[in-house]
This record gives sequence, C-alpha cells and structure tokens, in this order.
Amino acid sequence: MSERAQIVAASIVGAVIGGLAGYLFLTESGRTLRRQIEPGLEEAARELSRVTGTMLGAAGAAREGWKIVRDAIDRADFNRFPGSGQSSPF
Repeated sequence: MSERAQIVAASIVGAVIGGLAGYLFLTESGRTLRRQIEPGLEEAARELSRVTGTMLGAAGAAREGWKIVRDAIDRADFNRFPGSGQSSPF
C-alpha cells in the first residue's frame, strides 16, 4: 500500500470515528442511543476482565507445569543403566 493510500485510509477512518463520536455526544438521539448501550458495554467490559483473569491464571498454571517438567528432567539420572547400552529410560 502506497503512502498516499495509507494517508487517505487513515483520513477516512478518522472522519468516521469523529462523526460517530459527534453523533453519540452532540445529538439527542446519539445520547439516547449511548444510554441504551452503556449497560451492555459495561457488562462486556466486566466479562473481558474475567476472561483476562482466567487467561492469566491458566498461563501461570502452564508456567508452573513446565517448571516441574524441567526440574524433573534436570534431576533425572540418564546414566542409571551403565554398561547396558541403554542411556535413558525415555
């Protein structure tokens, strides 16, 4: 995409966002619409916060699981069977 096309696209997106903000905050029908959708937006924000917390918890559990696996590998005695030609039970 050329620089000129990027500038045009950014200008169009900015105009649309500005128009939408103007409608929602400066017109009576926009304010009415905003009051109607605010409870849904607040619930969506709470749900997103819960999902984020769940994801962080899952990431922590995965991190702990990998730590346990790495510790077990580090402690494993891979030379327990000397002379048998088997260097690792895995």
